[in-house]
Amino acid sequence: MEYQIISDGSCDLSFEFAKEKNIEIIPFYVSFDGENYYKEGIEVDHDEFYRRMIEEHVYPKSSLPSVQDFADVFERYAKEMIPTICICITSKFSGSYQSACTARELVLEKYPEAVITVIDSKINTVLQGIYVREAIRMRENGVSYEEAIGHLERIKSTGRIIFTIASMDYLKKGGRIGKLLTFASDTLGIKPLIVLKEGEIFPAGITRSREKAKKKLIDLAKDHFKKTGEDPNLYSFTVGTGVDFDEAEKFKEMLNEGLGIEVPFISRIGVTIGTHTGPHPLGMAFVKRYDA
Repeated sequence: MEYQIISDGSCDLSFEFAKEKNIEIIPFYVSFDGENYYKEGIEVDHDEFYRRMIEEHVYPKSSLPSVQDFADVFERYAKEMIPTICICITSKFSGSYQSACTARELVLEKYPEAVITVIDSKINTVLQGIYVREAIRMRENGVSYEEAIGHLERIKSTGRIIFTIASMDYLKKGGRIGKLLTFASDTLGIKPLIVLKEGEIFPAGITRSREKAKKKLIDLAKDHFKKTGEDPNLYSFTVGTGVDFDEAEKFKEMLNEGLGIEVPFISRIGVTIGTHTGPHPLGMAFVKRYDA
């Protein structure tokens, strides 16, 4: 059965990639002044977003896609009776999932025979991106609509982001981290290690330098797979960064060597999460392949 894959903009996949793979991305909005909001990737690109953060020292805010944004896309496929799967950022970070669910109900009132599934992915940013890529792989491999939904629900709990940031300022502004870790970073100038799992972020340690942080990130990944007893080669990986692509390339080599894997590409963290991490996040994301 033919079906359409849709994701909100938290997936941090480019519109060029979306066009190539025939998926729909419904963008988030970003504001630099708290009043005027711009569609990510359409009205403001990533270069402009990070440039203003670095050069103007602004603290941007992001806003979720509206119910109408989702409804417009859902209706287009409902008219043609094409089933859709919509993948949303973790509901613990944003109301995007709820907007999509509301839009689904509105469209079903008009097109009661439409088939629309909205998934709370429990993940975000570049991890959501490789999760969406798994959905694309399923469709390309002829996996049915119902089976694809089953696989997506099953593998989402395997997703992890393990990362570090250069400054706690953006997380503090967004209220995303505990007061104790915030105080420690202010006092000691440390580099925090952070893990996202099952839709929430957790502190995973501290280091004194960026280089030590990178080594610790790999140690955390090793520990994870040691505990699960799984081969990391059964997982899809990416390295995520904001603006530090040379550093990310070197970190990718460290990760390949440390875990005995081959990370295929580096992903750029977009505005949805970049507003909280600042311009210098660095880390890895991985999720189990649906057919592993």
